[in-house]
Amino acid sequence: MAEEFSLRRVAVPAFGPTATWSVGLGAAMPVIALSARDLGASVSLAALFAGLGTVAELLSAVPAGVLVDRLGERRALVLAGVADAAASFVAMLAPSLWVFALAMVLTGPTGAVFLLARQSYLTAAAPVSMRARAMSTLGGVTRIGLFVGPFLGAPLVHAAGPQAAFGIAVVGGLVAAAVAWASPDLGAHARPVGAAHEVARVPVLEVVRRHRAVLATVGLGVLAIGLARSSRVVVVPLWAEHVGLTAAQTSLVFGVAGLVEVVLFYPAGSLMDRRGRVWVAFPVTVLLGLGLLVLPLTGSLLAVGAVAAVMSVGNGLGSGIVMTLGADAAPDVGRAPFLGVWRLLSLVGHNGASVVVGGLAAVASIGAASVAVGALALVGGLWLLRWLPRYDPRRAAPPVGAAD
Repeated sequence: MAEEFSLRRVAVPAFGPTATWSVGLGAAMPVIALSARDLGASVSLAALFAGLGTVAELLSAVPAGVLVDRLGERRALVLAGVADAAASFVAMLAPSLWVFALAMVLTGPTGAVFLLARQSYLTAAAPVSMRARAMSTLGGVTRIGLFVGPFLGAPLVHAAGPQAAFGIAVVGGLVAAAVAWASPDLGAHARPVGAAHEVARVPVLEVVRRHRAVLATVGLGVLAIGLARSSRVVVVPLWAEHVGLTAAQTSLVFGVAGLVEVVLFYPAGSLMDRRGRVWVAFPVTVLLGLGLLVLPLTGSLLAVGAVAAVMSVGNGLGSGIVMTLGADAAPDVGRAPFLGVWRLLSLVGHNGASVVVGGLAAVASIGAASVAVGALALVGGLWLLRWLPRYDPRRAAPPVGAAD
């Protein structure tokens, strides 16, 4: 498998569906709250709408893994693409907040399936010597799609209002389903030679029981990474407002940061493959943690931008790190359900960020919240430094050359 696997050879079927879906997601994300406002929501309610899809993805992470396990990667992707296009179509034409809320909830499970189906395939297909590059590329094409999507949606928003941007998501979902349908069944090629078509399935609770050790060690580190990443998105805009930066200046900071992250995804995967997972996981938590610790000391656009750029380097280096660690720990039997549980841990960190930051800011200040989350990120880095070497598959596998 190591000699035969090539990222170039599987680029379209392996990354194409996720890439086109993420373009649609990138077009839709900036207009969710604005669309809710146009339909009559208050500012606070509109902010809640922006998180509905993420909450739905958290609740559906484990069921999505079970679905991929039962249907297979290809059929699950086709179903997810069609369902995402349908949900986006409803969002585009929604006449009321209730209908719009239903559409947002439906987009959560489809996102979970898109990521888990391709992660499951790459976990089985990519040799250990290329696994991190495969996962970081999957994360990278997702980030590129999120970066490109808003630019494609902007003309539609200008011409017909915020809800029109969901038209890009409709097209993205349908193209993703078509690419998956027209592609070979990559899941079949990922099975070991001589393996039966039907693989014994293991209940989710049994998967958790069998692999509770890695879930309780590396899995907790993954939760810390998710907390640090999402806290950055919450804390930086609030601190920027606190020091008097305008919304346009804050957007500029995030635009530059996003470009940094897109550039770093493949070097991050290469570093993980060549030197080990801890060489990326630890710097990610350190850069994010230090950035959050230092942010309350800034007071100008240049200073806030510099700290945000440092955190973006950390976040960019972490492209694919959570998926890579999950792939390293995933069993051959029950792989997709295990990855669903792994995704759940990451999403708990992501979703918990706003709760942690909001709670600390309410009882203290936004600066105190930034410092506290930064300290948690550093503790998570030390935790990973302690446990990751034990589970690094490179220790048990000889170096193998493989085509990029």
